[in-house]
Amino acid sequence: MPVRSANAIWEGSIGQGNGTMKMAAWEGPYSAASRFEEGEGTNPEELLAAAHAGCFSMALSSALTRGGTPPTKIDTTAHVHIEKLEEGWRVVKIELATRGEVPGLDAAGFQTAAEGAKENCPISKALGAVKEITVVATLV
Repeated sequence: MPVRSANAIWEGSIGQGNGTMKMAAWEGPYSAASRFEEGEGTNPEELLAAAHAGCFSMALSSALTRGGTPPTKIDTTAHVHIEKLEEGWRVVKIELATRGEVPGLDAAGFQTAAEGAKENCPISKALGAVKEITVVATLV
């Protein structure tokens, strides 16, 4: 099985420093301001959101296809919430919002498939320490 890799370099103190994250198809800057405020650049939580949205969309497509209703389109946005708690910063919640074009499927069937994908995609499973992962599924 393939092994996926990414690299991060951080230079300087947490408040004044900055870094670069790099993966096969993308490279970009990050900083404390881009992570904990609204500064320029990306942050680990945004990349986690992208990974979760992508994994979930593929898992949902796979489940729908196996169930006999292959989707035309799955469009998912993941919102990752990070908070400072007593023990330090933690990802406390991830909200998945997905819209799907699935001929031959009703809204209840789409929601059921989305709940299953949320529970079973590899990134959801890897994020077991996150206290709350929700999904809102809208059939288009």
